[in-house]
Amino acid sequence: MARFKNRVAVVTGAASGIGEAAARLFAAEGGNVVVADVNSARGAQVAEEIGGVFIHTDVTREEAMEALVAASLERYGRIDCMVNNAGMVGAVGSILDTPASYWRATQAVLFDSVFYGIKHAGRAMREQKSGVILSVSSIAGVMGGLGPHAYTAAKHGVVGLTRSAASELSRHGIRVNAVAPGTTVTPLIEEVRGGREQALAGAASVSPLGTALLPEEIAAAMLFLASDAAAHITGHTLLVDSGVTGAGAASGSSVLKGQSMRFVGASHGEG
Repeated sequence: MARFKNRVAVVTGAASGIGEAAARLFAAEGGNVVVADVNSARGAQVAEEIGGVFIHTDVTREEAMEALVAASLERYGRIDCMVNNAGMVGAVGSILDTPASYWRATQAVLFDSVFYGIKHAGRAMREQKSGVILSVSSIAGVMGGLGPHAYTAAKHGVVGLTRSAASELSRHGIRVNAVAPGTTVTPLIEEVRGGREQALAGAASVSPLGTALLPEEIAAAMLFLASDAAAHITGHTLLVDSGVTGAGAASGSSVLKGQSMRFVGASHGEG
């Protein structure tokens, strides 16, 4: 039975990685999916392949996120699930060498966009008196030593904002949750690791289960949280990490440890 039949999901960062996997799974489960991304060519391709709609969206701009919600409502009349997934690695290297522009650019993609998504999708869902908002955090958001500084700070912020937003929006019938993946083999991680094979091996090496975590497995957790099976789950961050945080296997072993300062992402601010 289709678990998302006739429902509407808006997924940011849906042109690749976890976002693409989520968009494909929600569509396969009967949903109408809005694919949002800055990568127009790839985003439009994903939307076409799943029978969805593509909307070019710069998640760092509030007016763009507001427009995304408005366009989705105009097309489908409602939003049942907002997935705040857009991401990048951002500033990599010592905090002592981190330019303020790198810091701000990282927060804009990883944290500000989540605020915009919760705010504007939440307004639409308040009118509906129902809806689910899902945001992507990370194991770097629940323990230290697993990610670069700006990334880790942003992912901690997502966990806190999820809890506080859930406490307010529950009375409107809106559930707000987050997913915290372990090291997942996405194009971003492949870039950091120097290739897919290296990324698969690296992810497996820090996993107590000894296997690499894939985007489709994170998408499955998202579908559960968006479904009626999770009707009484809100304000929760679901760890999908192969047991890393429980075992402490990778504590202090960032995949970026010892790397010189650089910025891993499409762009960053000046100054």
